[in-house]
Amino acid sequence: MTPRRWTVTEELDHGQTPATQGSRIDAYVDRYAARATGMVASEIRALFAVASRPEVVSLAGGMPYVTALPLDMVGELVSDLVTRRGTVALQYGSGQGDPHLREQICDVMRLEGIQAGANDVVVTVGSQQALDLITRIFIDPGDVVLAEGPSYVGALGTFAAYQAKVVHIAMDDQGIIPESLAQTIYALETAGAPIKFLYTIPTFQNPAGVTLNMARRQQVLDICQRAGVLIIEDNPYGLLGFDGEPMRALRADNPDGVVYLGSFSKTLAPGFRVGWALAPHAIRDKLVLAMESAVLSHSSFTQLAVGQYLATQPWREQIKTFKELYRERRDALLDALSALMPPEVSWTRPAGGFFVWATLPEGLDSKAILPRAVAERVAFVPGTGFFSDGSGARQMRLSYCFPEPDRIREGVRRLAGVIEQEIQLRDTFGTGSTRGHIGVDTPGPDLA
Repeated sequence: MTPRRWTVTEELDHGQTPATQGSRIDAYVDRYAARATGMVASEIRALFAVASRPEVVSLAGGMPYVTALPLDMVGELVSDLVTRRGTVALQYGSGQGDPHLREQICDVMRLEGIQAGANDVVVTVGSQQALDLITRIFIDPGDVVLAEGPSYVGALGTFAAYQAKVVHIAMDDQGIIPESLAQTIYALETAGAPIKFLYTIPTFQNPAGVTLNMARRQQVLDICQRAGVLIIEDNPYGLLGFDGEPMRALRADNPDGVVYLGSFSKTLAPGFRVGWALAPHAIRDKLVLAMESAVLSHSSFTQLAVGQYLATQPWREQIKTFKELYRERRDALLDALSALMPPEVSWTRPAGGFFVWATLPEGLDSKAILPRAVAERVAFVPGTGFFSDGSGARQMRLSYCFPEPDRIREGVRRLAGVIEQEIQLRDTFGTGSTRGHIGVDTPGPDLA
């Protein structure tokens, strides 16, 4: 008997079937909270299970290259922590976080011009939890959150879970367009729509890779201050710039109007799951209460391990190592795109961080061509996952942080071939591949 050839479409459909059947036989379907109705997995989740195979070049995942860490030293550090301070590291801790680590976090933020006290820092389980806690204490169903368009998929998922209405602010290669922000705020205020905060990743943005320039930073601060709009500044990539000193954070110039979210996931390792929020006093108190109600306290062990790393290891030199490694991979991706992509494709040129944002020619749909790309053993994240309003069909996020440079070049070669085929289809039949958009695009943490 001749074995039947596996196809990406079949695996995608197979991966989607259990969720569809489950929704029909779920005995609790009428008991879930209203906010749970939007918690559905996208069809691309099944596809990315295929994309994780070793023969596939993944330009999708935003995974730091932790192999570049001195893992032997990290291992010794962890072992020493258990031996010397195990009774503390393995015990419950403070809901606000280890006091010494909070002081060290202030030292880290000082590199971006932030002058803050440890008492205003709340340690969280990655900055994702900080984002969830902020949304929990501010958002009622129907409240408006302003966010860049495109925006971080994990943030959009959090906002959707709390039933916020996300209104996107236009961007260009220099970040948020201040005029668009001002006009949007005015229109929403005129309509009586309550704006709770602006969520922004101003430096090496995920997914677009662009950075808000210094002039615009002050304009954004001024606009939001006049309108009384709180700013949530998410800055996981701020120390990973390839040229010059770190950009001055928004929080550095408006301590009372900005909540700053930081993380060690990109500058150390995501497995420690240590992030933080720096907030004005009143907001800090609410965050601590929300933190305690969620987890009582998070891992003392990981907090002390990170603190020990900062105290004993040359962490600034390690960040330089990461920067050099990511610069090389960024260059490999940009060079390959310039050499191999059809002329109708365009992309951003990030000065740091992990991501390039590419735009396909008219008539092509990034989500529609993803199955063909994976069949050709290359993966990316379609642009629709980074908008709450269905935009982004022609865009895709390409990540350069994890694959080796040669793999990046090979991935681009494969992807360019797929796009060329799609362009031929469009030119012959008037359009490329088409698929309906099903569900919510919510890639898992390995794609964040």
